[in-house]
Amino acid sequence: MNILSIESSCDETAVAIVRDGQTILAHEILSQIELHRLYGGVVPELASRQHLEAIQPLLKKALAFAQFTWEDIDAIAVTQGPGLSGALMVGLTTAKTLAWLLQKPLIGINHLEGHIYANFLAFGASIQFPLLVMLVSGGHTQLIEMTGHGEYNLLGETRDDAIGEAFDKVARLLNLPYPGGPEIDRLAQEGDPYAFDFPISLPRDDDFSFSGLKTAVLYAVQALEKAGEPIPVADICASFQRAAIGSLLKKIKRYFKHHPLCGLSITGGVSANTYLRAELNHFAQERQLQVFMPPLALCTDNAAMIAACAYYRLQKGPIDDVDLTVRARWPVVEKIQNV
Repeated sequence: MNILSIESSCDETAVAIVRDGQTILAHEILSQIELHRLYGGVVPELASRQHLEAIQPLLKKALAFAQFTWEDIDAIAVTQGPGLSGALMVGLTTAKTLAWLLQKPLIGINHLEGHIYANFLAFGASIQFPLLVMLVSGGHTQLIEMTGHGEYNLLGETRDDAIGEAFDKVARLLNLPYPGGPEIDRLAQEGDPYAFDFPISLPRDDDFSFSGLKTAVLYAVQALEKAGEPIPVADICASFQRAAIGSLLKKIKRYFKHHPLCGLSITGGVSANTYLRAELNHFAQERQLQVFMPPLALCTDNAAMIAACAYYRLQKGPIDDVDLTVRARWPVVEKIQNV
């Protein structure tokens, strides 16, 4: 089954062609990071315009790379939400038009669910259930138990900022460029992670909170400025990262202590963080546990994960969501319960 997929939920326009949920035949992405970096964050209207300009050329490139014609496509998948309404509308309208013209099934995919399936795209049947999933991105931080394909139980989520959002806001405090996550990760490798004793919030709870950590960094910077002392940016980055990632690690370790699970899956943009990956590899060796982390190309927003998710959904039976509408807010667990 060859699925053509479109992702346009935020600031990446992406098109992919994936065979049987695992073989990527084409994968085209146009990032808007340089455009939005000028404004310190994503500007929704500009993002929508860029998607409009990029979508048709990317479709042509994907077909050419796969050496496909439209007749070789068996189904169309598209990110339906959550995300920026205008950006989502570009991808959804394009997908609906293609499905109508080609008379192919149309599958609307939850963007967060797509992130979860990035690891299934990379590792396939080697992932066994039940599985603990940690979804960490710019907009979401969730701890989920996955008992089967399309079967989720939400264990905990952030009560305020998502972890990726906290990285971006702390980077802004330190006058680092957008997006903040990669910059903090890079500088943290040069700093002392114990230079500042930043708090780890909700240590005995499955939920997350990063607003207090962000405020602690703000107060530390303000105190140094008031005292006329230089700002040790690398040390602050390392100490912040230790606390932020430490919060994730504590939840994971506590849950595995009390629940028999087959493995751990980390996914979302923050899963590219080098400190998180190193700590999880160490944890996996200690516990003789399987930990699945996507290849770096599949950590951030992409269309291949959308196609993989659509493939697994289609295994449960035919789908043709001809009446899809944009869903700017769409919790993944609520979505999965209705599959």
